Amino acid sequence: MVNVECGMRDVVSGFSRTVTIARTALDAIVAHARDAAPAECCGLLLGRDGAVVEAVRTANVAEDQRSRFVIDPKDHIDHRREARHRGFKVAGFYHSHPRAAASPSATDRAEASYPDHLYLIVGLAHEPPDVGLFRLDTAGTGNFLRLPFVTVG
Repeated sequence: MVNVECGMRDVVSGFSRTVTIARTALDAIVAHARDAAPAECCGLLLGRDGAVVEAVRTANVAEDQRSRFVIDPKDHIDHRREARHRGFKVAGFYHSHPRAAASPSATDRAEASYPDHLYLIVGLAHEPPDVGLFRLDTAGTGNFLRLPFVTVG
């Protein structure tokens, strides 16, 4: 897993360029990816005080779940509402690549639409799983920029 630290500021959903992710959240995401394989899993990253503190599973309603994910809109709205009620915000999204590395695919790039959110991908092609954290390039190019992160707890 990638654990890199730098001190530069680049605000993405209230996060500095180095994002802090709770170990329990990251472990839950990897477990979800393994449980869902060979389908892609997906879910929400909940944050507070500049850290990802929780991961929430959502249903993948894509037609071909082996190569694509679509977060169930009802899950998205319900979990966003519940997060707000508990003092969290949806800081981003996660999904898995069951047979590939943790890099955004062409489909990921074409369908991403939240430039102020984080995107975490778990690649299960190798053991241990590869984890990548990204944000959309704010220049509107549709490209993802890799972000360093640290795990805590």
